[in-house]
Amino acid sequence: PPWRPAFLLLSGGRQPTFSTSCARCSKNRRLRQKRVISERKLTRYFVDHRKVRVVGGHGGEGGHSFYSEPRKIFGGPDGGNGGDGGHVILKADQQTKSLSSVLPFYQGFHGERGGSKNCYGANGAYVYVKVPIGTLVKEEGKVVADLTQHGEEYVAAYGGAGGKGNRFFLSNENRAPTLFTPGEPGQERVLHLELKTTAHAGLVGFPNAGKSSLLRAISNAKPAVAAYPFTTLNPHVGIVHYQDYEQVAVADIPGLIKGAHQNRGLGMAFLRHIERCRFLLYVVDLSVSQPWIQLQDLKYELEQYKRGLSERPCVVIGNKIDLVESKINLPLLKEQIDDRVIALSALTGDNLEELFLHLRELYDSYVKTEQSRGQSPVRW
Repeated sequence: PPWRPAFLLLSGGRQPTFSTSCARCSKNRRLRQKRVISERKLTRYFVDHRKVRVVGGHGGEGGHSFYSEPRKIFGGPDGGNGGDGGHVILKADQQTKSLSSVLPFYQGFHGERGGSKNCYGANGAYVYVKVPIGTLVKEEGKVVADLTQHGEEYVAAYGGAGGKGNRFFLSNENRAPTLFTPGEPGQERVLHLELKTTAHAGLVGFPNAGKSSLLRAISNAKPAVAAYPFTTLNPHVGIVHYQDYEQVAVADIPGLIKGAHQNRGLGMAFLRHIERCRFLLYVVDLSVSQPWIQLQDLKYELEQYKRGLSERPCVVIGNKIDLVESKINLPLLKEQIDDRVIALSALTGDNLEELFLHLRELYDSYVKTEQSRGQSPVRW
């Protein structure tokens, strides 16, 4: 088909290297490999919760002056109004992937004071705070904004209105007013920002089921892989590229245990990121006895967290097919469940092409569904 993965067309499954015929230029032509960040260091950079105090800028005070020039002594009041304070605005940005860059305090710029000759003070500049797509804004436990589209904005704190100059209070009863008002203070709020990873597909599975290894095999993401549980402590998003330039985002979510909906283990930190995925990839370990029990427990935890979450389009991925026990359990798993089962090995790369093809089918179905509803699908 025309949308087969681009890297499958390359020999050996690897991208061709640059020519090194010139000895002097060979080092410059090599691609610099991105430094792999350990999972322990990554916890410092990935933040999905942040408490922020935002204060709008103060409005400038009104001007207080009287017009005066030669041969025109009593020119009347001419103090202008003060400028409005600047807002603090949260803006969803596609390039921002974490709340680690969000500071605990933001304040808008203050408005300037009104001048003479009816000159208005300049308004304070707005302060824009970039947040990742999928950021929930809560105030006192209530959701006040949900930033799900690139460029979407939410005014977190309004700036105060500028004060009135003495020119504003001119009337027939008072021809020389001396009254002027100060600017109003800006709005002050304490907001809680909560990030829910926005991806097309989510890898759901128990610890050590092979989710991180699978994401490394199908994308350029580099999550930590080890032989102990809870190796992955933060969500990782890998991008699967197709030949027609479509990109499918797959999220590797930290492992789930029984009772996660009661906040056991990583608990809500896991389930919160699954909520935004359009379709799910259940990863089960075929080498364990009765692997279908894993699938039942996974769907139960999802359903207890949010009703209908386990009913989203999905596919069951039987990992570690290279082991002898897995080949015995595979036909038993297909007999116990009605969902489609794709048996593969993330370690050796066996049968990954079937996963790529079915992943694209799920993505195309999602795009058609969103377009039929008159909504624009999320694209990476």
